[in-house]
This record gives sequence, structure tokens and C-alpha cells, in this order.
Amino acid sequence: MKFIYLAALACCISIAAIAQQKPDTLFYESFNGNALDKAKWNVEVTGYTVNKEQQAYVDSASVLFLKAGYLNIKPVYHPGYISTLQKPYDFLSGRINTRGKFEFTYGTASARIKMSAGAGLWPAFWALGEGKWPDCGEIDIMENIGDSSWISHALHGPGYFGNTPIVHRAHHIDITQWHVYAVKWTTNSLIFSIDGVDTYTVTRPMIVHYGRWAFDNRKFIILNFALGGGYPFGINKTTEPYYGLPQSTVDKIKQGNAQMLVDWVLVTK
Repeated sequence: MKFIYLAALACCISIAAIAQQKPDTLFYESFNGNALDKAKWNVEVTGYTVNKEQQAYVDSASVLFLKAGYLNIKPVYHPGYISTLQKPYDFLSGRINTRGKFEFTYGTASARIKMSAGAGLWPAFWALGEGKWPDCGEIDIMENIGDSSWISHALHGPGYFGNTPIVHRAHHIDITQWHVYAVKWTTNSLIFSIDGVDTYTVTRPMIVHYGRWAFDNRKFIILNFALGGGYPFGINKTTEPYYGLPQSTVDKIKQGNAQMLVDWVLVTK
């Protein structure tokens, strides 16, 4: 056990050292402080949701906090919450982004993440461009909807959005363990990987078969934890007690056993 702990510690230290020393580092966040660095991150507060999701995003330490060197996004059951737009919600969660603080065009974006399993849980690590969606382009580096054995990579843009054809499931992993999820973004391709192993490659010709290439503009990073909604429903077909969110997962949230931990985020040229 001690050896495993030391090995993990050495890995974290080496990543920090690499990020600080490499001249091609564009952005690095270690989450080692006492509070989220709001010079780097915006905390989103939403009065409504999209995709029939069941959570309201709030700026609260109850759902979004740093602990032991990790960002923790931990949804909570909060029946009767009324948003700023007078919309009712029974769940609260967290979503942060680097919009207007760090944006980039091309490079490799990666994050070390582990998550809870549970049908309808929908954590994600992604990048989005400015402007009207989907024309602005969306890069889903990692999405999970509660199945412990796979995550998905996807791209959204004009002509390929929503139930996009540009999507891939990466199987044979355990999302409840630490993994590094990444995308290498160039002028003509996006190469997704897990723990340094390429899992999905998308080229410009693959995109323009469906619509305009929407990946020459600046993107900002997003980390969030949604609950229920269209994508989970498409898999679990659950409508009760919540759309895309079964009772077993509601119980897990109530017990405080649903979370997304992020060790670090790194973007290099």
C-alpha cells in the first residue's frame, strides 16, 4: 500500500514538474490551493438547463470544492430549489469553465480524472468555442453517463450535432479509477486518448462529409457534472423518478456517493 501511495505521489509530482518546466505549456491547474482559482476559472450559475438535465448549477462549496489536492464536483439532492429564472430543481451540481480567462486554438488538452459509476450520472471534460452552438464547435474529450466500463469522445458542429455521427465509445476501462483523458487537436485532425493510448481519430475529411469544420477557432475548457437528461436517457430509458436518472442513482446522490475528482488539467502546444 505504501508503495502504491508513493508511486501515485511521484506521478503527480512529475506532472507538476513537467507542466512548470515545459516551454510549450499553455495552461496548468493543479487544484492544490485552498479554493478554486477564479483568476483561471468561472463558476457557472444557471437558471435553466438543456438536454432535459435535472440539475441546477450553483456556486457553492456544497457541490464544488478543493480537497487534498483535487477538484471535487459532488452533486447533492436539494428538493424545491428555485433557480434565478424561477425554474424548480431537486438537484444541485457544479460546472466551471475558462471562458475569457484561457482559450486556445490547437494543442493537447488533458486531465486526470476519476468518477463514480451510476446510471444517469453525466460528468464531462470538454472544450467549446465562442458563439452560436453548434457552429462554434464542441470537443467532448470525455463524457460518461454512469456505466463504469466506458466513456465517449465526440465532436459537434454544423451538420453533426446532438446525436452526432462523430462519436466513439472507448471500452475496457474502469472510470472509478484514475485515468488521463486527452485530445491532441491540430489543423486537420483530433486524436483522443486515454492514459497515452490513442482511442479515436477524427480527420478533417471525416467532418466535412457532414458539415463545416468547426475547429479552427479558440476554445475554452469546461468541467461539469450533469444529472439525467437526453444522453443518459438514450441509454438507460429511465423516466422515473427523474428523466434519465433512476432511483438507485438518486439514492447514491443522497448518500453522498456521487462525485467527479479532477487531479489536474494541462494544455500544451
